[in-house]
Amino acid sequence: MFPSASLPVRARALACLLAAALALVAAPMAQAADKIKVGLVSTLSGPSAGLGVDIRDGFMLALKLSGGKLGGLPAEVLIGDDQFKPDVARQLFEKNIKRDKVDFMTGVVFSNIMLAAVPEAFSSRTFYISPNAAPSPLAGKDCNPWFFAVSWPNDAYHEAAGQHATRKGYKNAYLLAPNYQAGKDSLAGFKRHFKGSITAEVYTKLGQLDYAAELAEIRAAKPEVLYVFLPGGMGINFIKQFVAAGLSRDTTLLVPGFGSDQDIIRPVGDSMLGLFDAAHWALDLDNAANRRFVAEFEKEYKRLPSVFASQGYDAALLIDAAVRDVKGKVEDKDAVRKALRAARFASVRGEFKFNTNHYPIQNYYLRVVGKDNQGRLVNKSLGEPIFRQHGDAYVQDCKMP
Repeated sequence: MFPSASLPVRARALACLLAAALALVAAPMAQAADKIKVGLVSTLSGPSAGLGVDIRDGFMLALKLSGGKLGGLPAEVLIGDDQFKPDVARQLFEKNIKRDKVDFMTGVVFSNIMLAAVPEAFSSRTFYISPNAAPSPLAGKDCNPWFFAVSWPNDAYHEAAGQHATRKGYKNAYLLAPNYQAGKDSLAGFKRHFKGSITAEVYTKLGQLDYAAELAEIRAAKPEVLYVFLPGGMGINFIKQFVAAGLSRDTTLLVPGFGSDQDIIRPVGDSMLGLFDAAHWALDLDNAANRRFVAEFEKEYKRLPSVFASQGYDAALLIDAAVRDVKGKVEDKDAVRKALRAARFASVRGEFKFNTNHYPIQNYYLRVVGKDNQGRLVNKSLGEPIFRQHGDAYVQDCKMP
């Protein structure tokens, strides 16, 4: 026996075994994922289903054009209908995150539904890429490192509309919106940039479809401009009833971009002609990414895309870019967050970047409903942007590093 010689041998053997064990533990952290899983929860039934359907279709079109891959990896998208119910959305988020082990969540249309469900993503360190809902609290004091809004801050369309109304010289405005977070944000945004007086500020029930009482009050008030935030079926019914009541002869109706977009134009028809709105995107924005998106969307779905479809498409492109930039290593959350912040993709809206609160900085345009060269009702952008590279009013309250 030679103990003096055997000890180093055993020590070397133990060191080798320890190194091998550490390598096995570390290996999964260094390897790229086999595939990317995305949970897409949206409103796909009921009067506001058109918005969720457009978000879903835009997202799935981007995935199809990339060969079914995100960042070069095969992608699986788990689609769920929140039924316009916060509790259903919360349950779907929990299922996608805890059982299905998704890498990203996306899809929700409405702020109240997202605010009820998104804590499931935050508590599990799962990135939520918002293709629409972007409420003011998450832009400011409640900003969160797991939240990225690829759409526009809740106030922004309305700020642009208020700025346009001021430039037009309107002396007074009547404001109407549903009573929930996005509705309150919308009218706050309009008032932030409108320099005239507010005749009335009215909040209706979310999901309301009959506006006879409100229209009677508007007729009596006789405002110069009426600004309404009523997404989906609410807006469709309001515009039909507004025109049928003959109010369009005396009062200018101004809406946010989604208030006179393709999902509204299709069911309302010629009553939409000449209606002005403010938005960050238009069918005719002249950049290569947008030209491709519009053409491919119409080819795939036999209809023109809406703002919501463009946002779903860009949400997929953002995820694709981030997965690509981290070479598929989505378990490295810090690297993924950095890649999402960089937003290295060609957006259909043109120039785009994230502010420090993960909300967009981008242009906003005045649009008008007219007819294209095929005689179809479409939104057309008018002249120079209302705002250039516009951020939000809450970023200074965000303390996120």
